[in-house]
Amino acid sequence: MNREVTKEQLVGGKPALIHFWSASCRMCKEAMSEVNGFRDVVAVHMPRSEDDLDLEKIKKTAAEHDISQPIYVDSDHTLTEAFENEYVPAYYVFDKSGQLRHFQAGGSGMKMLEKRVSRVLSESEQASE
Repeated sequence: MNREVTKEQLVGGKPALIHFWSASCRMCKEAMSEVNGFRDVVAVHMPRSEDDLDLEKIKKTAAEHDISQPIYVDSDHTLTEAFENEYVPAYYVFDKSGQLRHFQAGGSGMKMLEKRVSRVLSESEQASE
Protein backbone atom coordinates (compact mmCIF):
# COMPACT_ATOMS: atom_id res chain seq x y z
CA MET A 1 0.00 0.00 0.00
CA ASN A 2 1.14 3.52 -0.73
CA ARG A 3 1.46 5.97 2.04
CA GLU A 4 0.58 9.45 0.93
CA VAL A 5 3.53 11.37 -0.42
CA THR A 6 3.42 14.93 -1.69
CA LYS A 7 5.43 16.57 -4.42
CA GLU A 8 6.97 18.87 -1.81
CA GLN A 9 8.21 15.92 0.26
CA LEU A 10 10.01 14.53 -2.79
CA VAL A 11 11.75 17.67 -4.00
CA GLY A 12 12.78 19.69 -0.97
CA GLY A 13 16.17 19.98 0.74
CA LYS A 14 18.41 18.22 -1.77
CA PRO A 15 18.69 17.82 -5.54
CA ALA A 16 16.34 15.16 -6.85
CA LEU A 17 15.49 13.34 -10.03
CA ILE A 18 11.87 12.22 -10.20
CA HIS A 19 11.49 9.52 -12.83
CA PHE A 20 8.04 8.49 -14.07
CA TRP A 21 7.93 5.04 -15.66
CA SER A 22 5.51 2.22 -16.34
CA ALA A 23 5.92 -1.56 -16.38
CA SER A 24 4.31 -1.68 -19.83
CA CYS A 25 6.59 0.99 -21.34
CA ARG A 26 9.31 -0.36 -23.65
CA MET A 27 11.20 2.98 -23.72
CA CYS A 28 11.18 3.09 -19.90
CA LYS A 29 12.78 -0.34 -19.73
CA GLU A 30 15.41 0.57 -22.32
CA ALA A 31 16.45 3.69 -20.38
CA MET A 32 16.43 2.03 -16.95
CA SER A 33 20.11 1.05 -16.86
CA GLU A 34 21.13 4.67 -17.42
CA VAL A 35 18.61 6.00 -14.89
CA ASN A 36 19.94 3.51 -12.33
CA GLY A 37 23.31 5.30 -12.56
CA PHE A 38 21.96 8.51 -11.04
CA ARG A 39 21.83 9.16 -7.33
CA ASP A 40 18.91 10.74 -5.45
CA VAL A 41 16.32 9.26 -7.79
CA VAL A 42 12.73 8.57 -6.89
CA ALA A 43 10.94 6.32 -9.35
CA VAL A 44 7.21 6.86 -9.76
CA HIS A 45 5.36 3.99 -11.40
CA MET A 46 2.55 5.54 -13.44
CA PRO A 47 0.04 2.93 -14.64
CA ARG A 48 -1.10 3.28 -18.23
CA SER A 49 -3.59 0.41 -18.22
CA GLU A 50 -5.36 -2.07 -15.93
CA ASP A 51 -2.41 -4.43 -16.46
CA ASP A 52 -0.09 -1.84 -14.94
CA LEU A 53 -1.99 -1.98 -11.64
CA ASP A 54 -0.64 -5.48 -10.90
CA LEU A 55 1.83 -4.98 -8.03
CA GLU A 56 3.58 -8.29 -8.70
CA LYS A 57 4.19 -7.25 -12.33
CA ILE A 58 5.62 -3.93 -11.14
CA LYS A 59 7.92 -5.70 -8.65
CA LYS A 60 9.02 -8.20 -11.30
CA THR A 61 9.80 -5.44 -13.82
CA ALA A 62 11.71 -3.47 -11.18
CA ALA A 63 13.78 -6.55 -10.29
CA GLU A 64 14.47 -7.42 -13.94
CA HIS A 65 15.80 -3.91 -14.56
CA ASP A 66 17.72 -3.57 -11.27
CA ILE A 67 15.74 -0.59 -10.02
CA SER A 68 17.32 0.07 -6.64
CA GLN A 69 15.84 3.49 -5.94
CA PRO A 70 12.62 3.94 -3.97
CA ILE A 71 9.53 3.31 -6.10
CA TYR A 72 6.26 5.08 -5.46
CA VAL A 73 3.45 3.10 -7.06
CA ASP A 74 1.05 5.81 -8.17
CA SER A 75 -2.02 3.69 -8.90
CA ASP A 76 -4.37 6.57 -8.10
CA HIS A 77 -2.30 9.08 -10.15
CA THR A 78 -1.82 11.30 -7.07
CA LEU A 79 1.75 12.29 -7.94
CA THR A 80 1.08 12.10 -11.66
CA GLU A 81 -1.55 14.80 -11.21
CA ALA A 82 0.58 16.83 -8.78
CA PHE A 83 3.33 16.95 -11.41
CA GLU A 84 0.78 17.38 -14.22
CA ASN A 85 2.68 14.58 -15.93
CA GLU A 86 1.33 12.92 -19.08
CA TYR A 87 4.35 10.91 -20.19
CA VAL A 88 6.46 7.85 -19.50
CA PRO A 89 9.31 7.92 -19.32
CA ALA A 90 9.47 11.43 -17.90
CA TYR A 91 12.22 13.04 -15.88
CA TYR A 92 12.01 16.03 -13.55
CA VAL A 93 15.27 17.46 -12.18
CA PHE A 94 14.95 19.67 -9.10
CA ASP A 95 17.65 21.65 -7.30
CA LYS A 96 17.97 21.57 -3.51
CA SER A 97 15.56 24.49 -3.10
CA GLY A 98 12.89 22.52 -4.93
CA GLN A 99 13.04 24.51 -8.17
CA LEU A 100 12.39 22.57 -11.35
CA ARG A 101 15.58 22.87 -13.41
CA HIS A 102 14.89 20.43 -16.22
CA PHE A 103 12.02 18.40 -17.64
CA GLN A 104 12.38 15.74 -20.26
CA ALA A 105 10.00 13.15 -21.70
CA GLY A 106 10.65 10.20 -23.95
CA GLY A 107 13.36 7.64 -24.29
CA SER A 108 16.04 9.69 -26.05
CA GLY A 109 18.27 12.47 -24.84
CA MET A 110 19.89 10.68 -21.91
CA LYS A 111 23.13 12.64 -22.44
CA MET A 112 21.20 15.91 -21.99
CA LEU A 113 19.57 14.54 -18.82
CA GLU A 114 22.96 13.48 -17.50
CA LYS A 115 24.37 16.99 -18.12
CA ARG A 116 21.43 18.65 -16.35
CA VAL A 117 21.65 16.34 -13.34
CA SER A 118 25.42 16.83 -13.10
CA ARG A 119 25.03 20.61 -13.26
CA VAL A 120 22.44 20.67 -10.46
CA LEU A 121 24.54 18.33 -8.30
CA SER A 122 27.73 20.32 -8.79
CA GLU A 123 25.92 23.59 -7.97
CA SER A 124 24.61 21.99 -4.80
CA GLU A 125 28.06 20.74 -3.79
CA GLN A 126 29.63 24.17 -4.45
CA ALA A 127 26.96 25.89 -2.38
CA SER A 128 27.62 23.62 0.59
CA GLU A 129 31.40 24.26 0.60
